[in-house]
Amino acid sequence: MKSFAKAIYSVIKESFTAWIELLKIMVPIIIAVKLIAELGLLPYLASALEPLMHLMGLPGIMGLVWATAMVNNIYSAMIVFVSLPESFELTVAQVTILSTAILMAHALPIELRIAQRAGTRLIFQGLFRIGCALILGIILNFIYEWGGWLQATNTVVWRPNPQPDGLLFWIFSQLKNLGVVFVIILILMAVIRFLDHIRATELFIWLLGPLFRLMGIGKEAASITIVGLTMGLAYGGALIIKEARTEKIKKQDIFFSLTLMGIAHSLIEDTLLMMLLGAHLSGILLIRLIFSVLIILLMVKVWSVLPDRFVHKYLYPLPEDNLNARNTASRPA
Repeated sequence: MKSFAKAIYSVIKESFTAWIELLKIMVPIIIAVKLIAELGLLPYLASALEPLMHLMGLPGIMGLVWATAMVNNIYSAMIVFVSLPESFELTVAQVTILSTAILMAHALPIELRIAQRAGTRLIFQGLFRIGCALILGIILNFIYEWGGWLQATNTVVWRPNPQPDGLLFWIFSQLKNLGVVFVIILILMAVIRFLDHIRATELFIWLLGPLFRLMGIGKEAASITIVGLTMGLAYGGALIIKEARTEKIKKQDIFFSLTLMGIAHSLIEDTLLMMLLGAHLSGILLIRLIFSVLIILLMVKVWSVLPDRFVHKYLYPLPEDNLNARNTASRPA
């Protein structure tokens, strides 16, 4: 009984520590994003995105939806989407393309800062996520037009409930969200401890281990990667920040884990949200997941021939005295 109580205390303590680390990242950025919205700066970003939207076969006005997702979050983008009359003139294919881009590049201020704190380069992660979203959007547009698939007019099945205006409501809403984040981290910590105890984690890692190894992700980061893929980057990031500080996980494992999580995280919740807008699973889940795995496999191959100083400067930091210590034996096959 004493050992059980000790385990509970340990889980709560670790969860609270991870949550505090996330708060240090999230709170300043949440305030900054609110200021950006209040100052009306989002339309300027949306205008810059218009040419990219056309490349993906979308009306330029949809740049406002993607800009909102990138700066704020998916829920805010959904509200903007249903508020635009042009949204109800899109085909299923177009909504699927837009939704896929949103899923691969959203909440960038918070999620990129988490990735940076965990040990990767912020600029690379941001450019990588936006670039992958654009490339996959172009590919999906070509596929759907070539096959004549999903060309029917889209049907939106979700309408947001009216939300009260005012600063006090916004503050209360953000505090509630931050509280939910702590509860989720606590649950994840407890579940991971339980899975470790019954050795189920070893089974998951054994099943997915070969694929993860090909993607440059060692077994030390495998369980956290699974959390990020299924639950979200913020939660997986909180765990990986904690583990990164213990130096139990190699820098390259952290890099490839977070890079994969960046373009393919929260595969359950976020995918369901996009389905409410009418997006098709072929793009937002199946093709996105295949694309994510292939792009990481390609990146591993490219990474293996990059000079150490390039890796250190642009991808993830290494201690100066270890820059020349990396060799091909430590690199994934």
